[in-house]
Amino acid sequence: MKTVLITGASSGIGRAIAIGYARLGWQVYAGGRSEERLASLCACYSSIVPVVANVCVENEISYTVDMLPALDLLILNAGSCEYIDDAKHFDGALFKRIIDTNLVSVGYCLAHWLPKVKRGGQLALTSSSASFVPLPRAQAYGASKAALSYLAKTLSIDLAVDEISVSLINPGFVETPLTNKNDFPMPGIMTTEHAALMIIKGLEQRKHTINFPPFFTFVLSFLSLFPFSWWRAFAIRFLTRKTPS
Repeated sequence: MKTVLITGASSGIGRAIAIGYARLGWQVYAGGRSEERLASLCACYSSIVPVVANVCVENEISYTVDMLPALDLLILNAGSCEYIDDAKHFDGALFKRIIDTNLVSVGYCLAHWLPKVKRGGQLALTSSSASFVPLPRAQAYGASKAALSYLAKTLSIDLAVDEISVSLINPGFVETPLTNKNDFPMPGIMTTEHAALMIIKGLEQRKHTINFPPFFTFVLSFLSLFPFSWWRAFAIRFLTRKTPS
């Protein structure tokens, strides 16, 4: 039986991925802060084991190491999103909170869980299509996701010696508790179940990047090829005060 550890598995995309792998016959270790929500997930699938830990607290991660077997796949998916509504009066506390949750926590997870990944195994990091182009109000969220993108690419080079493949997951809009708070149009939005299927398929193919939905992420990727001055002018005129994916 293959083994996978997924963070952020108590809700949203992470929960859907955990269910997807359980249905495929994998032994799933579902990480999250909510013991209650993880318990309800595990009650439905005997092959899912809860790993209760706040990824922002390194000690809580280190305590879980001994309970884990060797892993075929590690998916670091936990994250949060908050927007900076007034850039001139920059919210440094919010910025730190998002960087800690989306980026620093990944460092903690890698330090303690990456050694558990087998030679020839896989590592996946969930970034965002918001990292493709600079978006209004996304100073914290976008910076954290752009950093994850760089991290994944560098790890894919350095972990090649251990035959560990690294995949970068770049979702667009997905129906999750985070996007439910958005009050603006979200083009191409998809269900968590559909997103999980695309992620699982991409990981099975050992893709370096997994972008979805295809058309939306293609458009953002294409726009990122233009000079920044062009994109800046467009964003100021049409996107100011709107939030990213």
